[in-house]
Amino acid sequence: MIDRATIERIIDAAQIVDVVSDFVTLKKAGANYKGLCPFHDDRTPSFVVSPSKGLCKCFACGKGGNAVHFIMEHEQLSYPDALRYLAKKYHIEIKEREQTEEEKQAQTERESMFIVNEWACRFFQEQLSTPDGMAFGMAYFRSRGFRDDIIKKFQLGYSPIQRDACYKEALRKGYKEEFLLKTGLCIKRDNGQVNDRFWGRVIFPVQTVSGKVVAFGGRVLDAATKGVNVKYQNSPESAIYSKKKELYGLYLAKQAIVKNDLCFLVEGYTDVISMHQMGVENVVSSSGTALTTDQIRMIHRFTENITVLYDGDAAGIKASERGIDMLLAEGMNVKLLLLPDGDDPDSFARKHHAAEYQTYLKENQVDFIKFKTGLLQQEAQGDPIKLSRLINSIVHTLSVVPDDITRSVYIKESASILNMEERLLVAAVGRQRRLAKEEQQRAKENEKRRAESTTGQTTITQQTNDSNASETPSSETNVTGMTGEESLQVTTSILTNSGQSAPSNENDISISGSGTPDSVESQIVSYIPQKGAEAFNFYRKEILLVQTIIRHGEKTMCYMEGEDGQDIPVSVCQYIHYALKEDNLNFHLPLHRRILSEALNHTDEEGFHAEKYFLNHPDQAISTLAFQLSGEKYQLSKYHTKNQKILSDEERLMELVPHLLSDFKLSIVEEELKQILLKLRDPQILQSKENYMAVMQHYKEMKEIESTLAKQRGDRVITL
Repeated sequence: MIDRATIERIIDAAQIVDVVSDFVTLKKAGANYKGLCPFHDDRTPSFVVSPSKGLCKCFACGKGGNAVHFIMEHEQLSYPDALRYLAKKYHIEIKEREQTEEEKQAQTERESMFIVNEWACRFFQEQLSTPDGMAFGMAYFRSRGFRDDIIKKFQLGYSPIQRDACYKEALRKGYKEEFLLKTGLCIKRDNGQVNDRFWGRVIFPVQTVSGKVVAFGGRVLDAATKGVNVKYQNSPESAIYSKKKELYGLYLAKQAIVKNDLCFLVEGYTDVISMHQMGVENVVSSSGTALTTDQIRMIHRFTENITVLYDGDAAGIKASERGIDMLLAEGMNVKLLLLPDGDDPDSFARKHHAAEYQTYLKENQVDFIKFKTGLLQQEAQGDPIKLSRLINSIVHTLSVVPDDITRSVYIKESASILNMEERLLVAAVGRQRRLAKEEQQRAKENEKRRAESTTGQTTITQQTNDSNASETPSSETNVTGMTGEESLQVTTSILTNSGQSAPSNENDISISGSGTPDSVESQIVSYIPQKGAEAFNFYRKEILLVQTIIRHGEKTMCYMEGEDGQDIPVSVCQYIHYALKEDNLNFHLPLHRRILSEALNHTDEEGFHAEKYFLNHPDQAISTLAFQLSGEKYQLSKYHTKNQKILSDEERLMELVPHLLSDFKLSIVEEELKQILLKLRDPQILQSKENYMAVMQHYKEMKEIESTLAKQRGDRVITL
């Protein structure tokens, strides 16, 4: 367990820009920073990092929080493990007590698999120092020309020729067979025998972008292993490893990629290692598989410029050509570099010095248009039919370029190289884009029909009648510092986090939990609006109270006289709690109730600051909501602050909080009155005098309460 003082030290040390920059390329944007969101397919920067608040947020997908929650989300870590990650980054010592057996058993499967992989990585490295490791594993690395520092840098290792050496050692160290099998380190045969997957191979650990060992690649050694046909053996897909989402070498390359604003893409493990040894560190590998969209998007977080560096043989050329379209479709600036004489980056490195290697890379990169058109012209060799087919291939490539200006420039250059009219290419590319768009639309419609047939649900269409339009929230700034649309986004987030239905707009809000009452008493309980602008307005009033708790919860609002005659301070959260309890009320959403409860529990603690507490809360739902509701989005101009005294919310708490409470209570009463009037239309109620009189009596009581609350609120109305 990590004590609270250490947690606060870690949070204070963790600079949000520094933490996020390890994974996302950030650019200054006023007082903040912006970059591509790492949590969704983001093509235009929507991920904002605020150094002053120590928070980040994507305004497209809504994910964000403080440094701890960013690491939790990005690396799929628990809260304690995210703290340990940051403590290691900032060299903060964590003293923890020994875990109990129950706590060890409670570790998640994902965490256990990472732990096993980290141990295996150390085991394979240690085996390089054994006699067999030196004779086979180290001899292989030496034959490739790898220096000792490079071997250590990439954590290269060796798996013993004994088929169960890793398995037996893992069991001896206390690791469970379950996780050895799930990570793919071991394989269980039909007869129950367990063998190592990588026995007799040299080992290449695969790391995530944050440096966690997620998988392994093993290369067979002919001198040590006979009768093995598969040259490379890789870890299987697992709960922690998806081959299409990982890039070999990215952890070691990310800083160099940002520094050079360029990424080299190669095919294999040894290609990456050899280029590092030649002083070229901004290089990653697709691990011998076809390039995937997920891998491209990972690179795009750090740079828009990529040079594809494949073998100079026919297979390498075809591999380069296949990857072009995918890279362009993701908005990357693509260049190609083919090595001479059928070399790959590894073999080419062994033939040249570092300076020669780097010079060749700089001077021989070719824009993809020149490369592809030149390649296709060479293949066509004057054959009109073949040339026509190859031009169609170029048209397809040009059609996937997302940016209009870039696509236009490429079309012009291609027309010049192919010696054909530009308008013909423009027409062909336009036609190809229309066909692709129609195909995408058909695919979406088919997917939609399949989803509807599976769930039996139909899409809810937005209501556009005049009454709903009149209830649409104003775009003017309200007391939360947000527009009506932004306030709705907060409501959506809250409903999602509390496990309820999240509205797509103000006319589609649907709150679960209402049923058909069986008695008069159940019919006259507080009514929560089901959909439309009514629900939108109802929950905004609850949000305003929650926002006040987050911003000012610990501040003294007033005093009450104690038993000894002394004045006792009453904080904002205590005042709200007493006011709700007085009328036997509470917040409707569990997340809101939890925020009020935690504020009450900590309000008497010395140094407690509600906003800081909730912004750094271990529950991401709470910290994200606090981020959305904290601070002011707009500031008054110098003219207003100079020429007139404007009271802040903190200065007028005694006026603001009672007003918000009255608004909240009044909204409940108003909705309940609507529900009562609806029940009075029920024939069963009308036919029973007893039931009818009970409902009318309740209606009268609610009207009296409404009148009292309206007087308390006064004529002034808070514009939402």
